[in-house]
Order: sequence, then structure tokens, then C-alpha cells
Amino acid sequence: MLNLILEIFVIVVLLYIVGQQIYFMAQRKRVGTELSEEEFNAGMRKAQIIDLRESKYFDSGHILGARNLPYSQLKQRYSEIRPDLPVYLYDQGRTLSTRAAIQLHRKGYQKIFWLKRGFQEWNGKTKRK
Repeated sequence: MLNLILEIFVIVVLLYIVGQQIYFMAQRKRVGTELSEEEFNAGMRKAQIIDLRESKYFDSGHILGARNLPYSQLKQRYSEIRPDLPVYLYDQGRTLSTRAAIQLHRKGYQKIFWLKRGFQEWNGKTKRK
């Protein structure tokens, strides 16, 4: 009986994880555009580049020209991002970028883009503090 309960619990958890991934895939397509490193690099001079990682990670290295607006502070500080300019988001991977894009879209931002594989795969110019 205990094994059956454990198996049901594992199945429910797996279904939740898969469902969450499907939800985020659908939301990503609706709220913005994922960019390869080349596309991100080509358009970033005309955009606001937002690093969503916490300050200690930003200080240890970030994309040249990016400003730090940690995801944990986005709800309070989103008004620092201009809605009339494209917004280029990145984090270590892409999970926070997706969540931030959804939040910004709900606030009326339209030109939202994020780096496909995040900073962990970035080969372009970087800066350290």
C-alpha cells in the first residue's frame, strides 16, 4: 500500500513539472521572442539590456551594456524599464527571463526578447565590477 501511494505521489509530481514546462512554453511564445546569441548581440545596441540575476552574480560578470535589475525586485522596479524601447532580458539560463517576460507583458510591455541559453552560454563581450 505504501509503495502505491509513493508511486502515485511521484507521478503527480512529474505531471506537475511537465505541465509547468508546457505552460511556460506556451507563455513564452505569446509574450515575447527568444533570441540566439547572434540575434541578441545584433539588436542590443537599440535595446535595454536587463540582467535578472542577483547583484553578486552581476558583479562577477555580465554582458557589456547590461544593467542589473534582479528578478526578485522586478515587481517593485519594473517602472525603471522604458515601455517604448525593446527589452532584452537574460539570466543564468532562461527560467527567470520567461517569468520576467510574462510579468512585463502583463504590465503592457510589447517588445520583449530574451537570450536563448542565458548568460551561461554567452560568448560575447562581458564586464566585471
